[in-house]
Amino acid sequence: MNQGKINSYTTMYGVFGDPIRHSKSPIMLNRAFEAAGLNAAYAAFHILPGTLKDAVAGIRALQFRGVNVTIPHKVEVMSYLDEIDEGARIIGAVNTIVNEGGKLIGYNTDGIGYVRSLKEETGIDLQGRTVLMLGAGGAARGVGYALAKEGVSKLYIANRTKEKAVELAASMSSFCQTIGLGLNEVAGAAGEAALIVNNTSLGMHPNVDEVPMDTSLISSGTVVSDLVYNPLTTRFLREAERQGATIHSGLGMFIYQGAYAFEYWTGQPAPIAAMREVVVQSFTD
Repeated sequence: MNQGKINSYTTMYGVFGDPIRHSKSPIMLNRAFEAAGLNAAYAAFHILPGTLKDAVAGIRALQFRGVNVTIPHKVEVMSYLDEIDEGARIIGAVNTIVNEGGKLIGYNTDGIGYVRSLKEETGIDLQGRTVLMLGAGGAARGVGYALAKEGVSKLYIANRTKEKAVELAASMSSFCQTIGLGLNEVAGAAGEAALIVNNTSLGMHPNVDEVPMDTSLISSGTVVSDLVYNPLTTRFLREAERQGATIHSGLGMFIYQGAYAFEYWTGQPAPIAAMREVVVQSFTD
């Protein structure tokens, strides 16, 4: 950790959220700064409802170089920034702020972090492929947009409330062919998909026995991915692996969204191995 090395020249960073004490971002980013030899420190800030505008003004006043933004502030924060990157604008959420000399620029590194991790860890070629996404919330929008940019040809979006899936599919139809489904209508799509992604929180600690779909519908050779990373391997992934699928855990997305933020802030390549190691270690401590 960098705490012992903080001095009058330390550059400050942080994460804004509510709740925030569970966040692994401080251990991951402080380790990244240490590995890169940077005089920087990163802390978690519990930003309560109604105080976000003041907190963002504080980034400018205190000259923080950058901040990550997590639930529930990713949408509201957009109103208080000076500029929003195209990807973040299309997704409709910001998770990374860069302070360029008092001008605050918003980015979304979730979807691009997800795709970078997916490709590096599974080797999948997404060009022209069919994808089934489970869930139609904010995470699905970011992941869907990033997958469309990678050239997937067809995106099925399945959600418990079918209307939400149809709505998200319609809003993304200019990027690739999109079809909204109910979660009970995924059988055909599951057989056709090269990639199935769980964008819901089903299976997340403490509800570790929940799965977002019937895993017997998964064909061998499919890549099955889960955005949940606590537990590191969800029941959904364990069952998919038994079906012969290649599995990809949500830890990669978490690490790479942080890696992109680090790269936007510092202009240096992120020390991915060190970041992964400290986060994995934190689950066993």
